[in-house]
Amino acid sequence: MKTLIELYDERPLENVLSTEVFRPERTVFICPPETARNQSLQNKLREYFRHRGIDTECIFMSSSLLDAEAVEKRLREITDKYPDCALDIAGGTDAALFAGGMLCAGREIPVFTYSRKRNTFFDIRGAAFARDLPCTVQLDVEDCFLMAGGSMHMGRVDNAVLGDYMPLIEPMFSLYLRHRKEWPRIVTYIQRISQWESSLHAQGGMTEKGEHGSRISAPVQALTEMRDIGLICSLTIVSEEVAFDFADVQIRTWLRDVGSILELYVYKACTDLNIFHDVRTSAVVDWQGKGPGRDSVTNELDVMATHGVKPIFISCKTCDVKTEALNELAVLRDRFGGQIARAAIVTAEQGRPPMRHRAMELGIDVIDLNDLRSKKALQERIAALVR
Repeated sequence: MKTLIELYDERPLENVLSTEVFRPERTVFICPPETARNQSLQNKLREYFRHRGIDTECIFMSSSLLDAEAVEKRLREITDKYPDCALDIAGGTDAALFAGGMLCAGREIPVFTYSRKRNTFFDIRGAAFARDLPCTVQLDVEDCFLMAGGSMHMGRVDNAVLGDYMPLIEPMFSLYLRHRKEWPRIVTYIQRISQWESSLHAQGGMTEKGEHGSRISAPVQALTEMRDIGLICSLTIVSEEVAFDFADVQIRTWLRDVGSILELYVYKACTDLNIFHDVRTSAVVDWQGKGPGRDSVTNELDVMATHGVKPIFISCKTCDVKTEALNELAVLRDRFGGQIARAAIVTAEQGRPPMRHRAMELGIDVIDLNDLRSKKALQERIAALVR
C-alpha cells in the first residue's frame, strides 16, 4: 500500500492513526468542503505528522460526506489515480461507509478498520497487513492537540523543572490537607505580604486586609510547617510583624495560588503510577493553534496524561464543583480526545449528589476528598481511567 484513503472524521484520532501505523507515501482525505477549504487545519495535520516523524503527503479532496454517490465518485477518482491504495473505514459518516461498500463491490481494494475497544486493526477484505494487528502507538499530550488542529503552550508551571520538586509535593499536599478549610485565607494572607514580583521576600503584619473589608490573621502554624518542610526560610514572627523568604520563584508561585498544590499532587500520582507515556500539568491548549492573540480561544488543563492512544483529561478543584466546570471538561475531552478519551474531575470536597449526577450524565469520573486522603486510593481511581 502506497496510498491510504481516509474518510474524514470529527474524531481526530481516526484521521491520523492508520497513517501513523502504516506509513503510506500519501494519505488522501475525503473531507467535507469546509475542511477542504481550511488551510489552517490541513497544515496542523501536516505539522502533527512532522512532529511524529512521519513523512507522508497529505491530500484533501472535497465531498459531501452525507452524499453516498458523491463520496463513491471521489473514491473512484482516487483509486483510478492511485491503484496501489487501501481504504480505512474506521472513521467517516454512514453515507461515506456505504459509498465505500458500493465501490468495493466492483473493485478489489484492500479494506481495513480499527477497533477502539480492542485497540487493534482488523482486515475487512484483502488487507493482510492489518490483520489482527495490535496498535502500539504511544501519543504525547501535545499530539492530541495537534491532530485536532490546536496547539499546546506552557501554562503556569514549567513541566521541565518538576522533577526537581517531586520530593516536596507529597509533604506540601499533607500540609494542604491539614489546613484545607482555611487554605484560601492562608493563600490570601501570603499574597498580601508578597506583592513584589521581583522579590522572594515576604513581610507584613500579624493581620492583613482580606476580602470585603475583613481582616486575615497570620497563619502562624501553617507558616511554621512550611518552614519545616523547606518551602520558606528565615521565618521571623516578632511583635506585630511576620517575615520570611520563599525557597525559590516556583515555590512562591505555588504558595500564592489556591489550587496549585492539589494539581501538583494529582500530577505526581499520575507520574508515580508508571502507566502513562506522558503526563503534563498546567497545559494550555489553543483551539485554533494560532498562538497568543486577541481572537485565540484557550483553556488550561490542570492535568493531562496519555496511555497509548488514550488521552486522560483531569480537572482539579479545591472547592465545590460547578456545572460549568463539568461542561467545560466534557467539551475539551470530546474536542481533543474523541470517543476513546476519558475525563475525571478531582475535588477536595465530598462532592454533592447533583454534581455527581451531572458528571455521570457527561461520562466524567468524580474523584473526591475520600480518595485524596490515600495516595493508593487516588492512584487506583486514576488507573481505572485507562481500562
